[in-house]
Amino acid sequence: MAYEIANPLNFWYNQGMAEKKKLMTAPSVLAADFSHMAEEISLIERSGADWIHFDIMDGSFVPQITFGHKFVSDMRQLSSLPFDIHLMVNHPETMVDTFAEAGSDWIIFHVEATVHIHRLIQRIRLLGKKPGISLVPSTPVSAITPILSVVDQILVMSVNPGFGGQQMLDFSLDKIKELDQIRREKGYTYLISVDGGINRHTVESVRAAGADVVVAGSAFFGDKDPASVLKILRDGEELL
Repeated sequence: MAYEIANPLNFWYNQGMAEKKKLMTAPSVLAADFSHMAEEISLIERSGADWIHFDIMDGSFVPQITFGHKFVSDMRQLSSLPFDIHLMVNHPETMVDTFAEAGSDWIIFHVEATVHIHRLIQRIRLLGKKPGISLVPSTPVSAITPILSVVDQILVMSVNPGFGGQQMLDFSLDKIKELDQIRREKGYTYLISVDGGINRHTVESVRAAGADVVVAGSAFFGDKDPASVLKILRDGEELL
């Protein structure tokens, strides 16, 4: 089954800088209550999210272990939203086929976790999915400049991956700005996503830096009004 994935760059670049940039929102199920996932997925949809973000952790690349492709496949039966799969694992090339079969739309892997980056991007695209690259905070943009022309999403980790609820590392903003500048200069079309410490207090700096998509876990599931949180993240409007 195919799912339409809108590209916010179409809106943003057509409108120019006259209007405040709207961000796409991707709640992360890492912060959800796993014992009530049907209700949590329904909450994401009712709140107006654009994507659903899944953090796949192997206990090796990052300290924690979360869930595998069967969990994603089961959740696929509950939602028609695009699934944004973040493989926080070593040797992601061994997993992309099963996660593609499970119903993923985006498959993101870490540049630090595999050697044959371009080959893996080709494989993901061959499977009919959109490939993305993620960077941990200590990895510079220069590590991925050779493949920026062939990737669809760059996920900037603005915290050290593996745990939810951390504060955003401010120096990640420089990385977002650099990626946005390269994109404009070269005419590339990749989306810039940001994951880690995103909330109503940090989102404006991320928006101004050039991000297109924000991942929110604790800020979404930990709020009594998740729909209002997403509205703030998307539009920049303040709660009364």
